[in-house]
Amino acid sequence: MKKILSVLLLGMTIFTIAFSRPALAADVTSGAKIFSSNCAACHMAGKNLVQADKSLKKDALEKYGMYSMEAIVAQVTSGKNAMPAFKGRLKPQQIEDVAAYVLEQADKGWK
Repeated sequence: MKKILSVLLLGMTIFTIAFSRPALAADVTSGAKIFSSNCAACHMAGKNLVQADKSLKKDALEKYGMYSMEAIVAQVTSGKNAMPAFKGRLKPQQIEDVAAYVLEQADKGWK
């Protein structure tokens, strides 16, 4: 009986993995458009008009523990201090797209 349950559990796991939808990859082009229309007013060229030291430049992102998809997604989703939350305005995929764009631009020096 134990073997049958183990085989069933293994089969269900393989089936779930094999037939589940893959996670959507972030779309940097879409992120650039979303950033331009929602974020650029305060973050043009990776700057921060409210708190200059907390820019979107790579060194600042690293300094403040924000140099990751997860951290940027959390910040954009929930907001913090003067930054508003975009959870109600943007879909989760759009927020991931923006985060990917920000990281790509940070790596390029916002040129």
